[in-house]
Amino acid sequence: MTTTAPPRLNFLWLNITNNCQLACTHCYADSGPTGTHGTMSVDDWITVLDQAAEIGVTAVQLIGGEPTLYPQMNSIALHALSLGMTVEVYSNLVHVTEEMWALFTTPGVTLATSYYSDDAAEHDVITQRPSHARTRANIAKARQLGIELRAGVVQVLDQQRVEQARTDLVDLGVPGTGFDRMREVGRGAQNADTTAEELCGACGDGRVAINPDGEATVCVFAGFTQPLGNVRTTPLYDLAASLPQARDTLVSQGMPDRRAMGTSCNPDSGGGTCYPQNCMPA
Repeated sequence: MTTTAPPRLNFLWLNITNNCQLACTHCYADSGPTGTHGTMSVDDWITVLDQAAEIGVTAVQLIGGEPTLYPQMNSIALHALSLGMTVEVYSNLVHVTEEMWALFTTPGVTLATSYYSDDAAEHDVITQRPSHARTRANIAKARQLGIELRAGVVQVLDQQRVEQARTDLVDLGVPGTGFDRMREVGRGAQNADTTAEELCGACGDGRVAINPDGEATVCVFAGFTQPLGNVRTTPLYDLAASLPQARDTLVSQGMPDRRAMGTSCNPDSGGGTCYPQNCMPA
C-alpha cells in the first residue's frame, strides 16, 4: 500500500484588501484609494486560518493593499496568534491607530514596511501621495516601542537615492533592510504581458497567497498566473496539494528554478532568503 504525503505548507500571505491610501507607481497588486476589501468576509479569513493550522502553517503575513485599512485586521491577526502562528503585518505605516500599535507590540507580531528614499519629494513621487513624513515618523516610533521591524527599499526610478534610504533606515534603528528592483508585475509592468521570468523562482515552495476574492496563487506577485483555486469553495489542503504542479508549470514558462540553483526560500525565517517577503514592496 502506498500513501500520498500531505502537502507541505508553512506560510500564508493573506492579502486582506486592495484598498490603500497610496497609489504607488510600481504596486504589484494594482491597489489604491479606490480598491475594495473584496468578497472575503472576516469569517472566511478565520476559516482559512483554521485550515492552515491543520496543515501545519506556522507563519502568516497580512498584506494588501494596506492591511491596516481592513476593519477586522486585528481580529484576523489575533486569531492567527491563538493558533500558534507568528504574524507579520506589511504596512505603509501612513496611519497607525493606538489599537494597531497595541497589536504590533504583541508577542508573536512583527512589522514590515517599504521605504523608497531619504528625500521626501522623491519618496512621494513613487507613492503618488504625501506619505514620506508619516511613514518615517512611524518607523521611528516602532523602533522606540521596541517593535521588530524590517524594511524593503525598492528601486523604481533611475538615480533613485536607494543607498541613502538604506542609511536612513539604519540611522532610525531598523535592524533588517532588503533591496530589490521594481518587478514588472501589476502597475510595475512595462510590457503588456507579465512573464514568469519576473518571479524570484521560489513560487510554490511551501507557501500560498490568498487574495481578497478568495483566489489562491503561488505568490503575492503571481496574480497574473493561473489561480490554484478559491478558498471559499476548495479546502486549503487541496489547494496546497496542487503547488508542485503549479511550480513545474511556472518553471516551464521561464521562472528561475531556485532549487536547481541550489538556493532555498524560507519565507517565515525573516532572514532575507525570500525575495517576495523580505525584499519587495507591499
